[in-house]
Amino acid sequence: MKYYIFTFLILSTFNQAFSQLENVDASSRKGDFYIYWGWNLSAYSKSDITFTGDNYDFTLEDVVAYDRQSDFNPKKYLNPGSITIPQYNFRIGYFINDKYNISIGADHMKYVMLRDQTVRINGRIDDTSTLYNGVYDNEEISLDRSFLQFEHTDGLNYVNIGLRRMNQFCGIINSLVFKRSLVLKEESLFLKPILNY
Repeated sequence: MKYYIFTFLILSTFNQAFSQLENVDASSRKGDFYIYWGWNLSAYSKSDITFTGDNYDFTLEDVVAYDRQSDFNPKKYLNPGSITIPQYNFRIGYFINDKYNISIGADHMKYVMLRDQTVRINGRIDDTSTLYNGVYDNEEISLDRSFLQFEHTDGLNYVNIGLRRMNQFCGIINSLVFKRSLVLKEESLFLKPILNY
């Protein structure tokens, strides 16, 4: 614990020291870099999942899934060696002018299929020596452990490049100016899923 407190104090001291070195026009962002790291919670709509292989080709429809965020533990969340275990978002960007910036980021998410739900199945399962062999045409099936346990908990990672536009909205409270940003973003310029199976 002393390590974390010491690291926080050192980083905050340097941040304050460097912030006093130069006078900067706060209204201009051109040439600025930014970086952020944070943890996330995810929610998923119902999914259609297709499985294809030598002895099977079927689709499960309207599958319910949830995320699996790690329980908070300072050793996991604040330790540089395990900081990527919880779901996280990371982004670094550069302002090409006062309103537009380009960025690259990574999102690590976890997708866990809810067990024991009943869904529709279409397709075929052949020669698996199980009671699930057959051709399915919009039939109901229970997703229990004997049929399928499906999750992406170490491999649902997206790397993306984006272009963002930011507009400033200002408010004056107690003679201090607090800036709020409206972020309009398009990050589908490049999206690369990195999956571990």
